[in-house]
Formats: sequence, structure tokens, C-alpha cells
Amino acid sequence: MTINRRELADFLRCSRDRVRPQDVGLPLGPRRRTPGLRREEVAQLAGMSADYYIRLEQARGPQPSPQMLSALARALRLSADERDHLYLLAGHRPPAGHATGDHVSPGLLHLLDQLSATPAQVLSDLGDVLAQNPIARALLGGVCTVSEHGRNVVWRWFTDPAVRGAYPAEEHDHYSRLHVADLRAATGRRAGDLAAARLVERLSEASDEFSALWQLHEVAVRRRTRMRVLHDVIGPVDLDCQVLLAPEGDQRLVLFTPPPGTDTASRLGLLEVVGTEEFTVAG
Repeated sequence: MTINRRELADFLRCSRDRVRPQDVGLPLGPRRRTPGLRREEVAQLAGMSADYYIRLEQARGPQPSPQMLSALARALRLSADERDHLYLLAGHRPPAGHATGDHVSPGLLHLLDQLSATPAQVLSDLGDVLAQNPIARALLGGVCTVSEHGRNVVWRWFTDPAVRGAYPAEEHDHYSRLHVADLRAATGRRAGDLAAARLVERLSEASDEFSALWQLHEVAVRRRTRMRVLHDVIGPVDLDCQVLLAPEGDQRLVLFTPPPGTDTASRLGLLEVVGTEEFTVAG
């Protein structure tokens, strides 16, 4: 299959024009002239550079990877049919099998966008960050959609020391066991799934800690935990992590809420302002 750059560019432009800023939790801004999202906003929501996205809309960019297309489909709030059309225009076969779990429904994305003051993410059962609202991105950081497992929270926990630096050192062992036990439960449900096997294989090769914990065969679906984040702007904040599972079990909505009796709510209020500044400045 070959990429149709002209049709892909037109489809991206039309799709961008149909998405209102308020639909994705962005402020309207005083000088907005475009009917939908700006190019820079789509790039930010998809986790890619603005230059890369602009070249796609100008029909002169490289062929996007499936990971990039998945991120664009989420950023542009595409339906399943629209997502499949995007893949075909870009010269890729639409995802099939368990990969369809990467597509977040527009309804769930709409719910995510309404939680503007509450950090929230949509994760796959394997730990891939499929979508997150701006305040969650400001609290927990962005994710890489280019590398094979760049958006997977388990992979990043065991391979990127900077990720662990955002959490108290005395709690690292606890979080490691949580990640591994939850992934063990997911792989049990996905018996024979190549993506799950590949993730476990790469984690075992990259991390002795993961390999040792994996051998313990601990199993526990993560539903509710208390966590502390050491943020470089608002300082340490305590959060209740509430996990809502989708009926199919392959996706989950994760909410990070202030525990009663803490000052987390006021700190998150400051973060909500800081986290949206990059969008308003770009306008």
C-alpha cells in the first residue's frame, strides 16, 4: 500500500476544522481565526512536533507510522470508520484484532475533555497511554508516540530513571510491584497476543528488576491506589488514583483526585493554569 499524500493532507485539514477547541478542553482565546483547531494544537494533542504535522497537511511529509496515526486519530476525535480511512490514506492497513483497543471512542474522549480540572488518562490494559487531558499532561508529563513502547507506563517506569524521579524513592518498590502485577493480569486475559508477549519480552531484556518481579507471578488488577507526585512546579502532591474499567476490560479511565483534608485541590488549580499557558501563548 502507498501513501496518498494529497488526500491525506485534505482529510487532516477537514478533520481539524471540525474539532472545536472546547471539544478537547482548550480555551477559545481572544484572537482565534480558524474554525477548528490550530495545527500546533493538533500536534500538541498528538504528541508530535508542530513542524512534522504541518508538513503532513502540506502533503510533503514522510509516511506516518501506525503509532503516529493512532495519536492523530485520538487528537482529531475520529470515529472508528474515520480512523480506518486515515490509515488507508497513509498507506497502512487499519488496525485489527486487539489493536482496535487502541481506538478510544469519541464519547469517552468527550468525557475526558470535560474533566478539565481533574487529571485523567485513558490507558490500555497493557499500560499504553491512549489519551490524557491537558492537566494530566502537565502533572505527569507527555508521552513519546514514536518509539515502540514510548507511551507505555510500565516500560517507562522500568527503563527511564527520570520517570521514577517524580515519585518518592521509598515508594519505588511498591509501584514496581503494582505495575508488574497489573501487567500479569492483562497478559493472562490476552493469551496468545503478540503485542503483550513482545512487551513482556522487551521489559525482561531491559530490566533485571522487572524480570525478577515477573517470576513471582503476582496478579492484581489496579483499581484504586494512593500516590504522591513530586512536581517541579507545584511541589509534592498526594493523589487518589481511581481506575474505572471499560466493560470489555481492554481500556480504563484513570482519575487522579485530591484526597480529603489535603491542599492538593488548590495545587491542581495552579497547575491547570500553568498547563494551558502553552496553548494560549501559541494563539
